[in-house]
Amino acid sequence: HVKRALGGSGIYASFAASFFSKPGLMSVYGEDFPEDYLNLLKDKGIDLTGFRQVEGKNFYWSGEYGEDVNEAKSLDTQLNSLLKFNTTVPEEYKDAEFILLGNFDPEQQLEVLSQFNKPKFVVADTMNYWIESKREKVLEVVDKVDITLMNGTEAKMLFNTHSLVEAFDHLLSHNSEFAIIKKGEHGAMMFSKDKKFVAPAYPIAHLKDPTGAGDCFAGALTGYLSQAGEITEHALRKAMIYGSAVASLNVEGFSLNRLKEIERSEIDKRFEELREITLF
Repeated sequence: HVKRALGGSGIYASFAASFFSKPGLMSVYGEDFPEDYLNLLKDKGIDLTGFRQVEGKNFYWSGEYGEDVNEAKSLDTQLNSLLKFNTTVPEEYKDAEFILLGNFDPEQQLEVLSQFNKPKFVVADTMNYWIESKREKVLEVVDKVDITLMNGTEAKMLFNTHSLVEAFDHLLSHNSEFAIIKKGEHGAMMFSKDKKFVAPAYPIAHLKDPTGAGDCFAGALTGYLSQAGEITEHALRKAMIYGSAVASLNVEGFSLNRLKEIERSEIDKRFEELREITLF
């Protein structure tokens, strides 16, 4: 149990990406956002040019997890500062080559994406809420980005199918060379036209808090691809394993408590253990 902890998709994703590259964060925060949190992000080398303060209180969410750690029961959501999110991309960010559009309104994802000059690779995250309320806009996002992350249930919902393989086929038909579906505590899967790959989740003995695991997976994946500088089947496989490694470390503590105490070497160690787990 923890109160008033640092969180949010952009926070988790940029922190995870910072182990591999130097990300910039585009989001908003309220007047009650602690200075210590800002310093933590700065100390990790995260560019905060696009992280803007707005009037009023910060976005707030509380929830709890039952036996199914893949799904949280929301207890309270206060949008507050998030209602004042400005989709204007800072000039300093417009030449970014690797972009992660966090789990947000697909219309705003599209507006933000349109302002970048020549991105090399774009990842977008989404969820069932947006698929149910703005399905056509989510499909437009799928068309415009390289990979749209969602879980299996969401992918089947988006394409009105009961088959995960059919959902993969639909994703690949939307101008995508690769498709990735998150499977929570069971890892993630990637399909291309000719190949399939499964990235396992690292086995955790003492899980404390699953919050932000999916965002850490997405951030580490995008951050590693930025470090690699290339988009190949091999690079994406490694990026997924790194994503699983960072996510597994994140769930061992509340908020960023675990990630803020580790070095890249600990992530590399888990990467090698995951390599051994999948070798036969």
